[in-house]
Amino acid sequence: MSNLEKYNKAFCEAFELTNPDFASLNYMGIEQWDSVGHMSLVAAIEDAFDIMMDTDDIIDFSSYEKGKEILAKYDVEF
Repeated sequence: MSNLEKYNKAFCEAFELTNPDFASLNYMGIEQWDSVGHMSLVAAIEDAFDIMMDTDDIIDFSSYEKGKEILAKYDVEF
């Protein structure tokens, strides 16, 4: 499974989405992406990539695209 597939799967599982428009996903932009959903997403991403994100990165993780930028810090390439 590619890193992009893992990333997309984390969003789908955390928010129980099927066939979403990933590029448009952002914090509080959908009902599921509230503070609790955010932590579920972070946990799914950390598990998928075997990383531990810094608190600042968790706070800054505000959209699908921003998440890709943040994961680059952890050597996750898309």
